[in-house]
Amino acid sequence: MSQVWPGHPYPLGATYDGSGTNFALFSEVAEKVELCLFDEAGAERRVELHEKDAFVWHGYLPGVLPGQRYGYRVHGPHDPARGLRCNPTKLLLDPYAKAVDGEVDWDQAVFGYTFGDPDTLNTADSAPRMLKSVVISPFFDWNGDRPPRTPYDRTVLYEAHVRGLTIRHPGVPERYRGTYAGVAHPVMIEHYQKLGVTAVELMPVHQFVHDEHLVSRGLRNYWGYNSIAFLAPHNGYSSAAAPGQQVQEFKQMVKDLHNAGIEVILDVVYNHTAEGNHMGPMLCFRGIDNAAYYRLMADEPRYYMDYTGTGNTMHVRHPHVLQLIMDSLRYWVTEMHVDGFRFDLAATLAREFYDVDRLSSFFDLVQQDPTVSQVKLIAEPWDLGEGGYQVGNFPPLWTEWNGQYRDTVRDFWRGQDHGIAEFASRLTGSSDLYQFTGRRPSASINFVTAHDGFTLADLVSYNGKHNDANGEQNRDGADDNRSWNCGVEGPTDDPAVRALRAAQTRNLLTTLFLSQGVPMLVAGDEMARTQGGNNNAYCQDNETSWLDWSLAEENADLLRFTVEVSRLRREHPVFRRRRFFHGAPIRGTGDDARHGLKDDARQGLKDIVWLRPDGAEMSDEDWESGAARTLAVFLNGHGIPDPDERGEPVVDDSFLLFFNAHSEAVDFHVGPVELGDTWETVIDTRPSSPAPPGADLGAASAVQEPLDRRVKTGDLVTLDARSTVVLRRAS
Repeated sequence: MSQVWPGHPYPLGATYDGSGTNFALFSEVAEKVELCLFDEAGAERRVELHEKDAFVWHGYLPGVLPGQRYGYRVHGPHDPARGLRCNPTKLLLDPYAKAVDGEVDWDQAVFGYTFGDPDTLNTADSAPRMLKSVVISPFFDWNGDRPPRTPYDRTVLYEAHVRGLTIRHPGVPERYRGTYAGVAHPVMIEHYQKLGVTAVELMPVHQFVHDEHLVSRGLRNYWGYNSIAFLAPHNGYSSAAAPGQQVQEFKQMVKDLHNAGIEVILDVVYNHTAEGNHMGPMLCFRGIDNAAYYRLMADEPRYYMDYTGTGNTMHVRHPHVLQLIMDSLRYWVTEMHVDGFRFDLAATLAREFYDVDRLSSFFDLVQQDPTVSQVKLIAEPWDLGEGGYQVGNFPPLWTEWNGQYRDTVRDFWRGQDHGIAEFASRLTGSSDLYQFTGRRPSASINFVTAHDGFTLADLVSYNGKHNDANGEQNRDGADDNRSWNCGVEGPTDDPAVRALRAAQTRNLLTTLFLSQGVPMLVAGDEMARTQGGNNNAYCQDNETSWLDWSLAEENADLLRFTVEVSRLRREHPVFRRRRFFHGAPIRGTGDDARHGLKDDARQGLKDIVWLRPDGAEMSDEDWESGAARTLAVFLNGHGIPDPDERGEPVVDDSFLLFFNAHSEAVDFHVGPVELGDTWETVIDTRPSSPAPPGADLGAASAVQEPLDRRVKTGDLVTLDARSTVVLRRAS
């Protein structure tokens, strides 16, 4: 093992070939690079890499096998005033590490400076306190694994945290709770399938670091938006004991989910790293080539540009940083078989200089990449910098978390007077945001809640945040929650308040699943998970954030309702159109055969009709009423323009949807007659009785008694205050 061959500058990282391992590290500023190998006892052996091509230092070591722990020491200039921070006393992670062992043991040694003076050079050896990179075996039996490739119009996202999802699940063996294996356990797959989930969107699984300021207070970075290794699955989510085996476990998770037809989407954080600002630790990029990897202040390069609120911003304009991000994305698709990505603070990746440019280098590369361009790409379309709110402005390949959808739907159901036109736009796919950039309704990832903010149960139970457990005097977290406690702050035994909260929850879920676009459900919202009003539980790695699976039985009625409204969406393509509504009549022309229209659809009916409570079609004056809180809409199942996968026409049932966000009951006339004669009630969000013990949730109905199941055109349907009714045409 003392022999070092020249090796190759590509691929970057540690690459095992069955006989030995090639190591390659980029650093333009380095004057000398040492590869550091660690045995099981922690003893270190240093090997200098003499070969350098195009600023890539490399060497091949015969006999170095998977499981070998390693790191780098980079010798070079230390001049913080010029943005140069090399310090060979600090062990550095490989930016291309495919596995990481251990955690950071917070000590002054892991910082590149002496406390109190960030311009000094700290010469304490950090290796005993540091994470170690791990050589992995790339070999895995995928056994014909194929990605589900679920079309966007059939996609239902389930945002989940690997640890919190199963750590309290009694049906998951204790060894696998809170791990990758737990995510794909059969009991979990059964739950996803019951909900109609087609893709699990996992919160960050790139190796991340628990911040020193949290650890010192007995807390941890639960959410994981603190990445340090973009190719390594986080070791804390593995049930395996041996270093590097988390890679095999992650692959098995993906394989098992794919076998069940479920995609895996990763929430990825390429906008910043765990090294923070100039007062942060030296773990990887800062010591390898600080000015290459980070955006520094042009006039004072000792400081970092910060568009993320975390202390630093990745220098995406630099070719090697772009290469790292693209190599990471391709690796997760080709080697780990994931099906897409949700990009945290994606507007940061578009910042060429100070402005957000949707045609920046990163998006150009994604557009032309034959691998990355073919998976699901979801942007969180904002950051914290000036001009960073970019909802609706991403390129055609991209979908976006639609923050305007979230805000509008929340406001509508809490009775804010913002007008119903905005609500109607969000319900029908937000064409005002996406249509004119060549995108379709699926560009809108619709969500009412996400990991960041209130849970759905808390959204209807709290007016304000209650984040005291975070130790920041309740100053952290958003103040603009657009929530409503329904009359009492927090838990209550008042039956009227509890009934109203349950109805509001059903209203929000119905709106979410029956809106055009792609619905995203947050894990636990289907069974009323609460965080006690904490809207920023990023540091709560405890029962505050973990799913309490006893709620599935306690709130079986809500789970049953969610199952049924999801099924309604899945079975009826009129709720998941691939193109926007036009509001134009479907006329009896030669196109009828292509569209598969029946005789009763050739009467000039529009694909969508908006109705007032009296049954008349909405006028311009009606739309401009800022105080209106009631709305009905007819969705024509014969007005779906796109054929199915085999080119056959798509014809569906037609539906009437009634929304009443008013504080009083409202009578709606069913009609006019040309829309249909007889209607069947399929959704009613008014209170219902809980399911009996042992009830089959999959067979339950979402209709809440005592509303008659069938109504005729011209009948009055009385909607209680704050309720939704959905009718399906029966004739």
